[in-house]
Amino acid sequence: MAERKPYLLRLDPVVFDALQRWAGDELRSLNAQLEFLLRQNLKDAGRLPRDARGQSRTRTRDRS
Repeated sequence: MAERKPYLLRLDPVVFDALQRWAGDELRSLNAQLEFLLRQNLKDAGRLPRDARGQSRTRTRDRS
């Protein structure tokens, strides 16, 4: 698994609560939900590097 970089994020309490509820609805941690949303939006905007677009935190399949 790729190394994770810690980052302190300050959020408005209303935004935090909404994200926390959304994460719970999708059975994710708040951190996983934020990363999912950021990754999805980076991909949609064409700003995610090609090698990271299909990358998942789960097991990768050998393509040989």
